[in-house]
Amino acid sequence: MSALFAERGGEGSRLLVLLHGLGATAAVWHPFTKILEREGQGRWLAPDLRGHGRSVKEGPYDFTQHARDVGALLANESSDEIVVLGHSFGGVIASLVGSGDFGIRPRASLAFGVKIRWSEDEKNKALELAKRPAKIFAAREEAVERYLKMAGIFGLADPSSPDVEAGIAAVEGGWKIAQEPASFSAVDQSVPDALRRAKPPLRLAAGSKDPMVTLDDMRGIDPNAFLFKGAGHNVHVEAPEQVWQFVTRVLEERR
Repeated sequence: MSALFAERGGEGSRLLVLLHGLGATAAVWHPFTKILEREGQGRWLAPDLRGHGRSVKEGPYDFTQHARDVGALLANESSDEIVVLGHSFGGVIASLVGSGDFGIRPRASLAFGVKIRWSEDEKNKALELAKRPAKIFAAREEAVERYLKMAGIFGLADPSSPDVEAGIAAVEGGWKIAQEPASFSAVDQSVPDALRRAKPPLRLAAGSKDPMVTLDDMRGIDPNAFLFKGAGHNVHVEAPEQVWQFVTRVLEERR
């Protein structure tokens, strides 16, 4: 049995694998999967990564383990063509899955919003978060707010939407977010080294207003990287049509 819970939909021989960022769940892709269902150009699969949502809550949480989890999830998927698309942290995992070292060889690996440059202070703050126990909130609404902030979609997603359910969990004494704090330990690795492992090379993009990554940062990995006009970090929530255009453009290039 796979360690990962996954949502899925669509029909056809092509499989698009969607990997969320730290703090999020597969549900964050719903604005984008609505487009996939409308377009009807293949199947899609979106897992909750290890330590998140409805998936297993045990470490390790390093890049390799996440890529191994995704490879295992896809091992029994019949597909003539696999494409992996990752957001932020999920983009790092997409690049490793694209290396071919985890049981599958995707036709393309794409990523957007990946934070490539990490200062020591930023790493240390994340590692400190990884050591803290999960915070228990007395009210469900407080847990929902924290989840939306951790997923980076506060103000973008409706707190009353069923989509938030996978991001929180009822526990003794109240509610908590459904992300293990230890999952933050993954940041203590080289992002550029991971991004360069994809074969064929990873394609990168980001919102023009994304504060986490610059075009110059991305072009150090992908000379053809580009910006989604007017979008921030969570382009798949803010402007999912632009992400679909990104995917179709790259697939046309690879034909």
